[in-house]
Amino acid sequence: MNKSLKLLLVLALFAVLLVGCSSKKDEDKAVDKGKTEGNITITGVNGEVTLKEPAKKVVVLEWTYAEDLLAVGVQPIGMADIEEYHNWVNIDVELSKDVADVGGRQEPNLEAIAALEPDLIIGTSFRHDGMIADLEKIAPTVIFNPYPEDEKMDLYQEMITTFNEIAKVVDKKDEAKQVLADLDKKYEQAKTTIDNAGLKTKDVVLTLAYTGPQAPEVRVFTPNSMASIMLEKIGLNNIHIPDQFELYGSSTYNVEGLTKYEDANYLYIVQADDNIYEKQLKDNAVWKNLNFVKEDRLYDLGGDTWLYGGPLSAETLLNKITSTMVSK
Repeated sequence: MNKSLKLLLVLALFAVLLVGCSSKKDEDKAVDKGKTEGNITITGVNGEVTLKEPAKKVVVLEWTYAEDLLAVGVQPIGMADIEEYHNWVNIDVELSKDVADVGGRQEPNLEAIAALEPDLIIGTSFRHDGMIADLEKIAPTVIFNPYPEDEKMDLYQEMITTFNEIAKVVDKKDEAKQVLADLDKKYEQAKTTIDNAGLKTKDVVLTLAYTGPQAPEVRVFTPNSMASIMLEKIGLNNIHIPDQFELYGSSTYNVEGLTKYEDANYLYIVQADDNIYEKQLKDNAVWKNLNFVKEDRLYDLGGDTWLYGGPLSAETLLNKITSTMVSK
């Protein structure tokens, strides 16, 4: 073989090797790009939190966020204040007995959280802003604010937005979409039921009552609250218009403050061991002379109807309102 031919063969072989190396680099870049694109970013009030893969071990420091996980078929590995959760939150999906209690919602146990080695911690701003740095030392932490100061954003909209963010970070976006679609259908069904119920009026106020420091107190829910927007969706009219923007979605009154609502239907939630209507107000002249009391337009939704949760609590509230108002 002459020198020229040998040189051509060497050059050809070198070219093949270059193409191969180039292809391998392109493949490596594609893999790296795929890993980058596979990152999941969840956005809270503390900014964006990015994980390399869907979270599998999640600790939640507020009941609503546990409920959001349960709605898409995910159990948290840890949760704050489990005992009280069972006393207040009434949903069909059970919290697993394997879920670890990590202390109170206001002051969770950092050591208990760390022992679980979570992929993600989810908290709420009005309880956990002051401990974000400590939580982030344990695991990536996202903080949500269920009570935005922007008056244009209602609390129902906030609930849906947060639910979708949590579903995304555990790779359950399709499941979340189905949960919300099913809930919308139930609103339509409930509206038909309410329309056919023959109510004297569709005007309502929705309340939560308890014993206050000085006297019985009644929270009356405002139009921007999650529960009030649900009332509107099923054809009921919340007549409570607050004098000012209520950040937490309710105004607090004593019994005298209820007189301006006496022509509406009175929906109420009260705990059995703190039933102000059967105790402090039983012989109260103002209470007894309210029109909705005299005409028996009182609708007890039960003490285990939670007004601050996610889609599953929304469904419970929806069912309670519908069945209670129709059964009168």
